[in-house]
Order: sequence, then C-alpha cells, then structure tokens
Amino acid sequence: MDAVNAFNMELFSMIDMKPPISRAKMMSVTKSAIKAIKLYKHVVQIVEKFIKKCKPDLKVPGLYVVDSIVRQSRHQFGVEKDVFAPRFLKNFTDTFQNLYHCPEDDKSKILRVLNLWQKNGVFDMDIIQPLMDMADGSSVSAPTLAGEVNFFLNKNTHECYKEVMN
Repeated sequence: MDAVNAFNMELFSMIDMKPPISRAKMMSVTKSAIKAIKLYKHVVQIVEKFIKKCKPDLKVPGLYVVDSIVRQSRHQFGVEKDVFAPRFLKNFTDTFQNLYHCPEDDKSKILRVLNLWQKNGVFDMDIIQPLMDMADGSSVSAPTLAGEVNFFLNKNTHECYKEVMN
C-alpha cells in the first residue's frame, strides 16, 4: 500500500502545478504507477479521481498520465500482460466525460491522444470512436461502450495480472 500512497502523492502534487507538466514529472508519476502494479486497481481509481476533481486546465495532463502509464506498462510487460489498459477501459466513458470539461482549446489535444491510440493500436476504433464523438457534444451511453469494451478484452484483467506477477 506504500507504493499506492507514494503514487497518490506524486500524482496529486500536480494539482498545484501550472500546465504544461514537465517530462520529468510525467516520468516520475508513471514510474510510481508501475511500482504500484500489484494494486493497479487503486492506481487507476486514483487517476480517474484526479481527472474528475482537478481544475479544467489539468484535465489534459490527467489524460497524458493515463497514456503514459498504459504505454509504459505495454512496453515493459507486453500487450498481453498489461493490466492498466483493460482497467482504464472499465470507466472510460465517465473518465472522458470528465476530460471534456477542459478548456475548449484543449479538446484538440484529447483528440490527438485518441488518434495516436488508434494509429498505434492501443485501443480498437470501436472503443475510440465514441470517445471522439463526445468532443462534438454527442453523448455516449455507458452500456454501449461497456459492451464494446467487453468484446475488446481477450483476457480478463485478473488473468493478465497473474501473468505479470509470475
């Protein structure tokens, strides 16, 4: 639990910062998330809470934290053993609804991350498209996206976690 507390403190120390967040800070947050992988559910919940509670100008840096954690986890453990991406998917609709409470100028940055995820195969287009549609003001129903998420996941999160820990 110490690793989770360290991650929480590292992430929430961004609250007092003014964007842009430095590369060193982003790497530090990511590194502390990876150290807390045994309690990945807590890490994801903390990031989701940060995105929900932070000031509008920190919403996009919150998304960058999600991106950085997922990319590092996939790089370090492989796509099949990544536990973070499937867990972030569980509340993606709510998370992105919170993200879109950012300044109007920042919405293009959110779309850029979504396009990069699509281009790099981080998430399938049927996951990304509804999130992109939200930028236009279209609403996405949570059950629809949840169904697509369940279809997307080949393994359940616990199986991935067990493989990472072995």
